[in-house]
Amino acid sequence: MARDIPVGNGSLLVTFDSKYRVRDVYYPHVGRFNHTDGHIQRFGVWVDGRMSWIEEATWTRELRYRPDTLVTDVTLTNRELGIEVRCSDCVDATDPVFFRKATVRDLFGRQRDVRLFYHWDMSIGGSPVGDTANYDPITSGVVMYKDDIYFLFSACESTKTGIDSWSIGTKRVGGAEGTWRDAEDGQLGRNAISQGSVDCTVGFNLQLEPNGEASVVSWLACGKSYGDVKSLNRRILETGADRMIDRTDSYWRLWCRKEPVDAKTLPPACRDMFYRSQLVMRTQIDNGGAIIAANDSDITQFGGDHYSYCWPRDGALVAHSLVASGQNELSRNFFRFAARCIEEDGYFLHKYTPAGKLASSWHPWMLEGQRILPIQQDETALVLWALRRHFDRFRDVEFAKSVYTQLVVKPAEWMLKYRDANGLPLPSWDLWEERRGIHTFTVASVIGAFDAAADFAADFGEPDRATRYRDAAISMRAAMRKHLWSNEQKRFARLAVSQSDGTYRLDMTADSANYAIWAFGALDVHDELVQHEMKALRERLWVKTHIGGCARYERDYYHQIEREKTDLVPGNPWIICTLWQAQYLIARAKTVDELSEAVPYLEWAVKRAAPSGVLAEQLNPYTAEPLSVSPLTWSHATYVIVVMEYLAKLERLPSSSRRMMDVAANAAAEKRGPYHLPPDVIAVPGVPA
Repeated sequence: MARDIPVGNGSLLVTFDSKYRVRDVYYPHVGRFNHTDGHIQRFGVWVDGRMSWIEEATWTRELRYRPDTLVTDVTLTNRELGIEVRCSDCVDATDPVFFRKATVRDLFGRQRDVRLFYHWDMSIGGSPVGDTANYDPITSGVVMYKDDIYFLFSACESTKTGIDSWSIGTKRVGGAEGTWRDAEDGQLGRNAISQGSVDCTVGFNLQLEPNGEASVVSWLACGKSYGDVKSLNRRILETGADRMIDRTDSYWRLWCRKEPVDAKTLPPACRDMFYRSQLVMRTQIDNGGAIIAANDSDITQFGGDHYSYCWPRDGALVAHSLVASGQNELSRNFFRFAARCIEEDGYFLHKYTPAGKLASSWHPWMLEGQRILPIQQDETALVLWALRRHFDRFRDVEFAKSVYTQLVVKPAEWMLKYRDANGLPLPSWDLWEERRGIHTFTVASVIGAFDAAADFAADFGEPDRATRYRDAAISMRAAMRKHLWSNEQKRFARLAVSQSDGTYRLDMTADSANYAIWAFGALDVHDELVQHEMKALRERLWVKTHIGGCARYERDYYHQIEREKTDLVPGNPWIICTLWQAQYLIARAKTVDELSEAVPYLEWAVKRAAPSGVLAEQLNPYTAEPLSVSPLTWSHATYVIVVMEYLAKLERLPSSSRRMMDVAANAAAEKRGPYHLPPDVIAVPGVPA
């Protein structure tokens, strides 16, 4: 189930599912540890003797954020109960504390006795073994702890502080469902302490006048000791919980608009998504520098693992979006993190934990009895390539000097050695982590990395190195044209496998990843080969349903929905793959009309987002239901990159053309309405687009 409204500050991340139930609590790192283990944290409303949990069918839910901030705006309505609950959730911009302000309104026009119940089913450190929960009379809250992780649950409203009632007990032991069952009669047992596989439910009492409303602010304060959470609780009471929510709201508005980006030529919904994407990305980035792929724990049911790791490739491309949008502190943190993780020989392994340790992997160290490197070489190359993008934008020489050896010299020297007799990279795993060989995406990224290394070496006064790196890029370009291009099919292979006679066997499966041939500078975007390749990808990979979008590659099996009509549905539509087509249109555009062709792809992405603005990894080709993880950090990063490249290209057009673009954009928006499909999206009778 998608995570619709994540809130966080880089050390504490809280995610909600589409029914507005808290599902994941990560602390002290984004992505590590998940202290709920993905279990549901329930929210119940007891009104005039009747209990209802918000996932029940009698509730309607609107899950959104306030504009341009990481404070939610959630409306829960139950017409049978005659109750509306308006919630604002956030993680404080500075401190590790999660706030929820709930305002309850009567819809029946009579006095109401309302009790709110929040259930916390914690598994501290990812395991319930050895947890303790106790009522703390000093803070009038419940404290749960294990080792050096402490949580304090408390609240306040206009006339009092602390929780009104609580229940502490066991869950998933001896048939116990959890203390949330204790709330269903409107009363909680007030057990003082429990240990082991424990949970708690806390309650708040509100009295409503006819058509009136009342509010309570609750919080989850995190720390490494009881002293930490007690001190944080005191600071909340002294500062005021409402004030802390308001300052967090203001901080994120300032953060996402710190750069003077003029996006008025874009449709309003596309502009809103630009800022929302930056904010969602920020929730997935750890303050220690790790850029996490996704933090949707539901994915663990498919393979027993999750996406809460830092892949250097994902991190590099997200860092590129941070560079483009001016978030230089975050991109700098990522490169520092990468410099700590890189292997001594100059390459990255598969993926890393938020703490910078080697993460789980399915890449073997031995294949067919031979020792191999369990790597995806594009991950090493793209970190170097993205670092150059950072330096070109910010020119922070002191920082570049600090990582020059680790992230430029070592990987460039290793990549020089890791080549075959034809000048192509030796085999590694592809960016989709599914097959091993010499991949067009990898080749293009390595060319981009050699160019970046040459520029750095020249800047740092090492002309010999610069020449070697530049020559390597030139020879690899020639080898890519010679060995990976099919004259017969007029497109590039996705994969080449070395043969014993020195030739290559080509896999000609159309793969969206081949956009890399121009994206990282391997070939000029106007090169005839690039034009042939991108046209073929668009024709072969477009999903020909009313949903549209581009698949990863032909007959993509990952979360595959359509297994028979693969000529119409080559795979599920991916957000990043669809936006790569927009990126290409922008890169090649020479006129206003050509540039405007990219806008429908941005609108497509907006249309396929959740109402909150969250973008998934991929979509059901018939329903647009999110598949795999949501949000995917890479999806939001790609959206930001496309917008920034669109605006940069527009800025380079003559001023008269830009004025024409403003007029054309407004006229087009009026003509097509709020949403316009890219070409080739088909209408299906009876199914709205």
